[in-house]
Amino acid sequence: MLVRSALFGLLVASHGAPLGAPHDGPDPIGSWRLSQQQVKDGKLQSLLGVSARIEGKAEFVADKQGGSMLFDGKATALVLADDYAKSRQKLPTKHMTVTAWVAVNTPVRWGGIVGVIQDNADAESGWLLGYDEHHFTFGLASKGADDGNGHMTYLAGKTRYKPGHFYHVCGTYDGKVQCIYVNGKLEAKSTVQSGALLYPKSAPLMIGSYRDSNENTPLHGRIHSARIFAETAKPEAVQHMFTHGEALTNSKPHVIQDPNMRWLVQPYLQWATKTGMTVRWETSRLSSSIVHWGKKVDFVGEKDKKSPVFAEKKVVAGASLLHEVRLDGLEENTGYYYRVETVDDQGRRLWGEVLSFQTAPSADVPFAFAVISDTQGNPKVSGVMAKFAWGLRPNFLLHPGDLVSTGTVKGQWLDHFFSSMKPLLERVAMFPVLGNHERDAHFYYDYMSLPTPEYYYTFEYGNAQFFLIDSNREVGPGSEQFLFLEAELKKSRAQWKIVCYHHPAYSSDENDYGNAWYGPSTNGDLRTRTLVPLFDKYGVDIVWNGHIHSYERTWPLREQHATSPGNGTVYMVTGGGGGGLETPGPIRPFFQNTVKRGHHFCYVAVNGTTLEMKAYDLEGRLFDTLTIQKK
Repeated sequence: MLVRSALFGLLVASHGAPLGAPHDGPDPIGSWRLSQQQVKDGKLQSLLGVSARIEGKAEFVADKQGGSMLFDGKATALVLADDYAKSRQKLPTKHMTVTAWVAVNTPVRWGGIVGVIQDNADAESGWLLGYDEHHFTFGLASKGADDGNGHMTYLAGKTRYKPGHFYHVCGTYDGKVQCIYVNGKLEAKSTVQSGALLYPKSAPLMIGSYRDSNENTPLHGRIHSARIFAETAKPEAVQHMFTHGEALTNSKPHVIQDPNMRWLVQPYLQWATKTGMTVRWETSRLSSSIVHWGKKVDFVGEKDKKSPVFAEKKVVAGASLLHEVRLDGLEENTGYYYRVETVDDQGRRLWGEVLSFQTAPSADVPFAFAVISDTQGNPKVSGVMAKFAWGLRPNFLLHPGDLVSTGTVKGQWLDHFFSSMKPLLERVAMFPVLGNHERDAHFYYDYMSLPTPEYYYTFEYGNAQFFLIDSNREVGPGSEQFLFLEAELKKSRAQWKIVCYHHPAYSSDENDYGNAWYGPSTNGDLRTRTLVPLFDKYGVDIVWNGHIHSYERTWPLREQHATSPGNGTVYMVTGGGGGGLETPGPIRPFFQNTVKRGHHFCYVAVNGTTLEMKAYDLEGRLFDTLTIQKK
């Protein structure tokens, strides 16, 4: 490993803050401090290496560490060279280190911090310090791997970054070993690549964007500094780089505000209990969180129904973009009315509509709920489902996952999910689970108010208890969620036990579990089928799933066999909330009672020992019913 002792670039930016300190380690061949003081004539002046052309709008965020450059995720980027091969910037040949202090505001699947790359089908070359939906990454291609065919190896760190928070990210390569460090700690390494780095014939050299000949994904976040070395930093040198700038990790995330005051997500409800309800919404600017509420609404000016007046008001201190107000001390099985008020720092005010909700009932009172799953990126269909479901006046919504098509894309939450589901979610609470399309994105956790850890939880409603888990994670015997489920089922004394997760243990779908048109299928997800003995043992009545975009209801099952009504568990696949439709296979499995291809939702009514389920299609027509009568 080629590492020589040197002064570790006692480089000083124009504002006077040192970027390094005397230390045994490599000297950079390119160094950039992304501060306002470094901008001149539309360029970011380098400390070492070539200066960068600024694309888009250059904005900077001041802080005690000398500030950072804001990347808007749309047009802002730093171009060190349109073609690295024609630039004056020296780049590493065999030994390299690349580092950056970066804060990612919006995760994406393929994100770039610093790099030069071409990634087109099988032609992969160059290197990239970047990030994905959850972790920081470091990818490179070498001439020694696969005979230099250009297959990049991407390392992903272990640290799950928090949006808006600064991290020190470092990638190293010595011709044999490729490493990624996050906040000074080695988090992954590989020996797949070897020999000299494989560069593309032509590619842009970028800061703040993943860009090659046919892709361009700008960063939405901030970069404080970046450096490139033609040598390999030792672990102690990487640790020193982090320690020297560690104060950045304590800086507050920068809040990017819209100049206009507007709703991003209008009021919706979460976590309904006998004595409480959570009201949530999102605004484009930091603003106050106020909910006016009461058992009735009075009006100032009765003739034109203006100026509604409520008996109660709840104010949460501070200003927020994501608003959360918990109303406690309510009466069970009682109707309430509410209206949201939110005011920004310029006195601009948004008023929500006058809306209603109902608290959960005691065990002797009937209740009803709707089930809509796999709404995904189809607001036209999910909006129809929401209106039909609200027309039946359920107490709450159960959602078995895949709320959106890509959970890391904020616009899908705003424009697809919340906008279409508004008629239902503004009046009844939603109890969801994670689907695979959520990608465990932070937006799911940002928008939901559920018990920790939020990816699994349980709640009681009337004489039923619901158990919700994340089937994207481990669910087999001995896993965290298996143990949770077993413990909660064992101690439950509810009349009805209902489980919800995304991936079905039983399904006759044509191709998700083997091509059923040409050979045998597993007829469901074998990972989640390991949960079935729990359901048999503890008398679970219904398991709700999504994932397969069709409708399927099983006979009551017990010990992998169909049994008589009331003596087993009914498994329901109800993935028809909006996603592209799927088709059942040609072979009828033993468990199948009813199957239907088409968009749909379900409505369940519970009265003591009687449970009735009705399934409706996109035109509101009833196509299946189920009644379970307990002794």
